[in-house]
Amino acid sequence: MKVFENTTKKIFLTSWVSPHQMDANPGSVVNKEKHSQSGWDILQPVRNWLDNIKVQDRDFAHILCKLIPAQCPFERDVKLLGKVLFHIPPLCKLNPFYEQLTYLRFRALCYLADECGEA
Repeated sequence: MKVFENTTKKIFLTSWVSPHQMDANPGSVVNKEKHSQSGWDILQPVRNWLDNIKVQDRDFAHILCKLIPAQCPFERDVKLLGKVLFHIPPLCKLNPFYEQLTYLRFRALCYLADECGEA
């Protein structure tokens, strides 16, 4: 079974919004986000580059899985004498490339599972 193909098909099918639905609902959240951004996103070339990285090497896939964490490494409970003083929330969503990096890690894991047979 191809993990990558099955998962991406389900993700794309469940998250797809047709252009007709966007035009039919001018007050929708998706439409507001689209128009609230300025004409050109300066980070879009980097996002495209990250999305287009091909994982075709076992060693490269292992490096990606080691470099990109599975969970946000910044989330912490600060404790003093066994009592929680405060909680630092996960800040990964503030990273403008969060989605691209997690998807790149996912592609590397799928390559290792599908092509290399690693569990």
